[in-house]
Amino acid sequence: MNTSRRLSSSLSSVIQRYFRLKQSLGYRFAGGRAVLLSLDRFLAETHSKDLTPEVFLSWCKTLTTLTPKVRRNRMSTVRHFCLYRRRVHPQCWVPDPALFPNPHQPVRPYIFSEPEIARLMDSSSRLRRTCISPLRPEVFRLSVVLLYTTGLRLGELLRLTIGDYDRHEHSLLIRITKFHKSRILPLPDDVADEVDRHLEARRVGSCTLVPDTPLIWNRRDGGRRYTAHGVQNSFQTLFKDAKIYRPNGRFPRIHDFRHSFAVNALLRWYRSGVDVQSRLPLLAAYMGHVSISSTAYYLHFIEPLRTLASTRFAKRFGSLISSAAVLERRGA
Repeated sequence: MNTSRRLSSSLSSVIQRYFRLKQSLGYRFAGGRAVLLSLDRFLAETHSKDLTPEVFLSWCKTLTTLTPKVRRNRMSTVRHFCLYRRRVHPQCWVPDPALFPNPHQPVRPYIFSEPEIARLMDSSSRLRRTCISPLRPEVFRLSVVLLYTTGLRLGELLRLTIGDYDRHEHSLLIRITKFHKSRILPLPDDVADEVDRHLEARRVGSCTLVPDTPLIWNRRDGGRRYTAHGVQNSFQTLFKDAKIYRPNGRFPRIHDFRHSFAVNALLRWYRSGVDVQSRLPLLAAYMGHVSISSTAYYLHFIEPLRTLASTRFAKRFGSLISSAAVLERRGA
C-alpha cells in the first residue's frame, strides 16, 4: 500500500491525530498506517460521510483476495482506530470482532533437543562451499549455535555485525529491534569460543573483518548479509541432512529455536532448584520483551518440564494435599 498519500476523507483529521498518537508512543505503525490510508481512500472515493456498519462491510469486501489472517488483522486495525475515536465521540460505531474471520490457529513449535542441535552442527560441516559463500559451513554452524543458545529472532541474527561482538566481555550487542529496544546479551564461554573460532576462520580465509561487516555474511554484491530466504533454504538442507522433522512431516521453523531457548531456560532453572518465577523478568529482558507476558508465549508445558514442575510442587505442597485427602475421607 502507498503510505505517502495525503488523507482526504471525512475522517481525515481524526485519522491524522491517531497517527500522531501512535508516533508519540514510539510505534512505527507502518502496517496500521497503510491500512487506515486504504480506509481513508475508500471513504473518499465512495463519498462516505462516516464509518457505518454498511460502509465497513463494503470496505471489507475489497479484502476478499487476502488470507483470513490478513483480513482479520486489517479489520482489527480499523476497530482499534474506532475505539480511539469513541473516546471523543461516544456514539461512534465500533466493529464487532466476533464477525471477523476466525483467528489463525498458532503453529505448535518444535522444541529441539541437545542431540538434534549436535546433529545440526555436524550437518553444517557438510554444506557445500561456493564462490559466493566460501564460509557457508562456518556461517551456519555459528547460526545454529547463536539461535539455540541466545533465542535471537532471525532478523536480529541477520543484523549482527562483527563489531557487535565484544571479545573481551563475551557479549553481543543487539541494536534497536522490535519494541525499539537494544540490549546486550552475555554469552556463555563455550558460545563465545564458537564466535572466536568463526572469526579466526574468516581471518584464515582472508575474508573481511571490518567491524560493520555482517556476521552472517556472503560475498554477493561485494559482501552483504544473508537474506532471510537464503538462511531458510540452508536450514532446510540442514534439517533434511540431520533428519529432523515435525510430526506432520514438515521441517521445523527457524523461529522454533527461540521457543526452544525459552523452554530450555526453564528446564535449567528447575533442575538447579532456583526460584523460576523470580527469573522470568531476566528471561524477558534477554529475549527483548517488554514484559514477561510476551515471554509466556514461549513457555510451553512439555515433558520433561511437566515432570520437573510436578516434582517440585509435590515436594513443597504434597503433604498438604495428602492431609486434605485424609480429612475428606474421615468426613465421609
